[in-house]
Amino acid sequence: MKIESLYRYPVKGLTPEPLSHATLSPGRCIPSDRAFALAQGDAGLDPAQPGWISKMNFLCLAKNPAAARLRTRFDEATGLLHIHDLAGEDIQASPYTAEGRAALATYLTAFLGPEARYGTDGQPPHFHHFPLHSFCDHKTQVISLIGLGSLAALEAAVGAPREKLRFRANIYIEDIAPWAEFSLLGKTLAIGDARLIVQERIDRCPATMVNPDTAEKDANPVKELRQHFGHIDMGVFAEVLTPGEIRPGNEIRVLEGTL
Repeated sequence: MKIESLYRYPVKGLTPEPLSHATLSPGRCIPSDRAFALAQGDAGLDPAQPGWISKMNFLCLAKNPAAARLRTRFDEATGLLHIHDLAGEDIQASPYTAEGRAALATYLTAFLGPEARYGTDGQPPHFHHFPLHSFCDHKTQVISLIGLGSLAALEAAVGAPREKLRFRANIYIEDIAPWAEFSLLGKTLAIGDARLIVQERIDRCPATMVNPDTAEKDANPVKELRQHFGHIDMGVFAEVLTPGEIRPGNEIRVLEGTL
């Protein structure tokens, strides 16, 4: 097994960024993965204690499929977030400043139009960043991995391509048999100096219906997985135990015993 490709998703629900490398830290996701998010006005997110809440409280593909047409790029050197709308206006602003977050919230709220939600007190959507917090779908910070053998099995079953980025993984694994990642549960993986423990399978949601290239709902992978394989899972979550740098091409080894 080895890493075929590596991604992060700086803004929850928006497009991925391919990475040439990533430095992993224990108990943390990939740096800047889901670091930013637009919370709907009725989300009930407490900025003083930003804990996990469901993705449905945010701009997300499951509720807002047109968001797939927004192309994002986060420049860590300048601290600027760029959003390019394939069919409209662009914006560049800092998600680290109050002014930048307000501008990003205004832009994304206008993009959502009638899909933007407001609180009972008229509270509009807010764009958020909290240091060390990730707006990931899991209740703890994890890395998501998908075996490309499993994706190929799904494509063969339905007789059509199913773009890998529908599933929004951090790591895509090549040279792996279909569904072999499920056999890794509870095992420790070595990728360079980094060590990760595989925790659980990832059950999929309606966000996978959205084609990441066209922003159209043109397939139903959840239904297809259940129909052909008897489950709705694609990929696994893993927690980082030991720090290290990873990059595409790295071998992934399964360690015997425990650390």
